[in-house]
Amino acid sequence: MSVTFAQGFSAAGVQAGISAVAGKKDLALVVNNGPLDAAAGVFTSNRFCAAPVQWSRGIVADGHVKAVILNSGGANACTGEAGYAQSKATAEKVASLVGVESDRVAVCSTGLIGELLPLDHVLDGAEKAYAALADTADAGADASHAIMTTDTKPKTVELTGTTGWKIGGMVKGSGMIAPQLATMLCVITTDAVVSAGQLQAALTVAAEHSFNRIDVDGCMSTNDTVLLLASGASGVEPDKDEFNDLVRQACASLARQIIGDGEGASHDIRITVTGATSEEAALACGRAVAASNLLKCAISGNDPNWGRIVSSLGTVPEDVAPYDADKVTVDVNGVRICENGGAGRDRSEVDMTPREVHIDIDLNTGSDACATVWTDDLTHEYVHINADYES
Repeated sequence: MSVTFAQGFSAAGVQAGISAVAGKKDLALVVNNGPLDAAAGVFTSNRFCAAPVQWSRGIVADGHVKAVILNSGGANACTGEAGYAQSKATAEKVASLVGVESDRVAVCSTGLIGELLPLDHVLDGAEKAYAALADTADAGADASHAIMTTDTKPKTVELTGTTGWKIGGMVKGSGMIAPQLATMLCVITTDAVVSAGQLQAALTVAAEHSFNRIDVDGCMSTNDTVLLLASGASGVEPDKDEFNDLVRQACASLARQIIGDGEGASHDIRITVTGATSEEAALACGRAVAASNLLKCAISGNDPNWGRIVSSLGTVPEDVAPYDADKVTVDVNGVRICENGGAGRDRSEVDMTPREVHIDIDLNTGSDACATVWTDDLTHEYVHINADYES
């Protein structure tokens, strides 16, 4: 049911003629029917952040969002004042339909950078989506399809708390995925009775341990947006720790689904670094390995090339991650192919046929801090997708 799984939310996904892909649903609308309209958000840190990010960041700042309109088919990024005016006009249109002020409407866009949207199509699509709003599973599914670009499948999550309150969510993302969010639009809904402050605290931590720890191709987007909305429709005030945990589970599930649908990927790669002096050190090491295009290409060819792992690991400055290179071990799919900084078992012993590849790095510093990063391999198909990208 995606974003309609939680009580108090209706959604729609329609074809508005924004996308260059003929017949594609390309505009989604999510409305919070209350009684609460609490909201939180995290956004891209890219300095060329898109007009809808600029608009929505300001809207979410006061902790209240009544509706979210999302389009695929165009990012409305690097479009200057005209692009911001489009986001504002879109919010005003939705506000007039829903019956709220425009400062209660968030706007999200994804697609090709550098071009204005066909605004007439967006506004007409908003009317069409408003007319189609429903709280059904089909409506939630339509919305999750409408935000897809190079995604091959929708990505959704549904979770239920012990006292009956619910979380639902949807995300799009397949390429241009790197730490500090990804090329993603994400809306997560809950019918729990929670404040905007609690939502923001939960989302910030959850995003840091999920969306900020995936990397398909090392490229940060201009449009990344994650919104968490609460309707309070269940009437249940959840246990704070359980609520935080389920938000984290929801984000982790959606982030993992992005990796599972990485553009052209044939392997999902889990990199876990243990034995670090701190979590920050472990994370820096994991990210350095995940960023290696040489390693990604090797994995695509079913080659567990441990030299490419340790050479990337060695780029992390000593003051960020202190360790002795002569004590590092590397296991790939359970086979120790690097022992004490040198050759271990022959890499031909590693079974590379599973979709998941597990790289376990132990820095052996005597401390037990750890972190995990997920990435994908790079294939010929990735090049084809991005050499002829249409949104």
